[in-house]
Amino acid sequence: MTTIAAYAAVAVAEIAGCFAFWAWARLGRSGWWLVPGMMALAAFAWALTRVEVEAAGRAYAAYGGVYIAASLLWLWAVEGLRPDRWDIVGAAVCLAGAAIILLGPRAG
Repeated sequence: MTTIAAYAAVAVAEIAGCFAFWAWARLGRSGWWLVPGMMALAAFAWALTRVEVEAAGRAYAAYGGVYIAASLLWLWAVEGLRPDRWDIVGAAVCLAGAAIILLGPRAG
């Protein structure tokens, strides 16, 4: 699995899982929403292990930027709120940071 595909799967699983809890706790949805939410969060943890980097901490750190950008896509696609220019600039900065973490030259 490529790193980009792994991070995309990770983001979908985490955001969907967290949104299930949000729907239950904040939107008054049934507690049954927690079942697929827990499954999605387990899938998130598994998918994050598929990222092709040598250290877990680096995979998690770089994922932070991906998570921010994916959350704004969720905001737009699922919640119907269009990200503003500051959201977009912030996500771009975070993705640049993630790219530096993943692609930066490493000593020895």
